[in-house]
Amino acid sequence: MPSASETPATTRASGSLPATARASGALPATARRRLGGTVRTVAILALAVAVLSFPSWAPNPYVLSAGVVVLNYAVLSTSWNFVGGFTGYISLGHGALAGLGGYATGLLVVRAGLPSFVALAAATLLVATFAVPVGYAALRVRGASFVIVSIALVLILLLVFQSWASLTGGSRGLVVPRPFPGLLRPEHHRVFFYLFAALLGVALLVWWLVDRSRFGLGLKAIREDEDKAESLGTPTFGYKLVVFVVSAGFTGLAGGLYALWFGDLDPVFQFSILTGSYLVLMALLGGVRQLFGPLVGAGVVGIGLEYFKVEFGNTPLHLVATGLLLALVVMFMPDGVLPALGALADRFLRPAGSSIREVSAAELRESQDGPPDGDRPAEPSDGDRPAGPPGGDRPAGPTAGIPVGAPDGPSAEERP
Repeated sequence: MPSASETPATTRASGSLPATARASGALPATARRRLGGTVRTVAILALAVAVLSFPSWAPNPYVLSAGVVVLNYAVLSTSWNFVGGFTGYISLGHGALAGLGGYATGLLVVRAGLPSFVALAAATLLVATFAVPVGYAALRVRGASFVIVSIALVLILLLVFQSWASLTGGSRGLVVPRPFPGLLRPEHHRVFFYLFAALLGVALLVWWLVDRSRFGLGLKAIREDEDKAESLGTPTFGYKLVVFVVSAGFTGLAGGLYALWFGDLDPVFQFSILTGSYLVLMALLGGVRQLFGPLVGAGVVGIGLEYFKVEFGNTPLHLVATGLLLALVVMFMPDGVLPALGALADRFLRPAGSSIREVSAAELRESQDGPPDGDRPAEPSDGDRPAGPPGGDRPAGPTAGIPVGAPDGPSAEERP
């Protein structure tokens, strides 16, 4: 008869792995977590160093200006991710909010004579305030209806700003004075590159804080099942409205900063559905529910757009390439690049048989880091155990004679 140490037991491998698993090259769970944390930290530091040093090794002012455009896309897609990533609502109208922030900043500088960055702060507040009634109306619908409402917002603002020529300049556009008129164009790009990088850092920090808060937990519940979350007491509409206003504020701030950098606003460009489509594509490409997903997507899509525009001019080829990229992402990486890379890393870091495997009781004790068998106190044998009272000396009671597993009381045979 096999001993207890030789008896196989079926268990789910968790915690530290047995010696057989460690001998096969598999990493324990604690080591995997530490390695994953180290890799993430190194990747974040490398990304920060690369971004901050980019103006120093950019070969010419055009490349530096392209870097500003990519950072602007990164801020906008991260702002979009507050709504799309947390609540699951797909909005194509964030391009209109960015255009509204740009025009509000330009009009406050040109018409009201405010300093550039004072006008930028005021325009951010105006866009956030404007988002309250818009969100109050739009967030009462879901799915395709919400997408249609967001598209309608873009078209309405385009019509207003294109027709109101006496205020906005109409199709002639609006020229915004530079905030640093004494700087040459390369230095101007450098300053705004760092301003966009700082804004991106703030947006990522706020997204990270929301993701780890009770408020973020409620937003995720809305994303998974809004009706169930509401039935459990989550104020779903209030949560959606708050995160929509926060997203609109960051979007308007990025649009206003872009207006101060570029200096020339056109309603057709500022209020374009393509801008909102690009933001959705960037977030989907990198990973909607990931902190750095929109940043990765903005890098890929932004660089690709600039390349196609330089190589092929004003032809619609960049739109064709964007559509093909979206199709490839949906087909092969529906969760985005970062989740796909994480799953690929797990395949190499985790053992192949990490689900359910046969282990012996000795391996279980070893996996729990218990003392070796030789150091454990020996259990008393049957001869050393104190003998109980003999069967004839056991006290008779109401349960005497009841077989094991039978309910209390007399058995069916003993009932009258």
